[in-house]
Amino acid sequence: MAELCKLHGWGVRETPRRVFDAVLFNNELDILAIRWNELLPYVSEFFFLDMESWRASVHRYRSGETRYVHFRQSDELLADAGWHCSFCFRRISEFVFKMKAYSHVDRVKFSYYLDPGRIQRIICQGLDLFDMFPEEYTFREIISKLGPIPRSFSAVHLPGYLIQNVDKFRYLLPGNCQREEG
Repeated sequence: MAELCKLHGWGVRETPRRVFDAVLFNNELDILAIRWNELLPYVSEFFFLDMESWRASVHRYRSGETRYVHFRQSDELLADAGWHCSFCFRRISEFVFKMKAYSHVDRVKFSYYLDPGRIQRIICQGLDLFDMFPEEYTFREIISKLGPIPRSFSAVHLPGYLIQNVDKFRYLLPGNCQREEG
């Protein structure tokens, strides 16, 4: 490790850097299991972010300076840093539950949004359940920041724990949009 650090002009730390993962969570049990198993070797401690805010932020801790705030704290974009997955439920009933939950209920503009047939169609088409644009950016802005995202049925860039437990999480893999009724 010392040689690798030296190549970059870094020194070896006397104590390892601690990494905290603050989880925004509702009822996404499968994605939480994947997240924990994937990040466990790297994270010092997992937290669940209070009921005051649903927005996440990432920044380097500075003693006496770091505090929680409800706005963007950096202009830096982190590649492959997001774990939010709008379609990561095994059952249609889980989608309905989340859609009716406190943080999303205002988006259910019409009762037909909760129709199981509609939800299944939307999932397979990869569209937004609430017929909305992303909250902070339009699709055009996201693509301009990240570049074009090619459609692929490859498992590259998927969490290792998901791939190792493919039978349990098959519904999360590309090309498997059908969900259970219950």
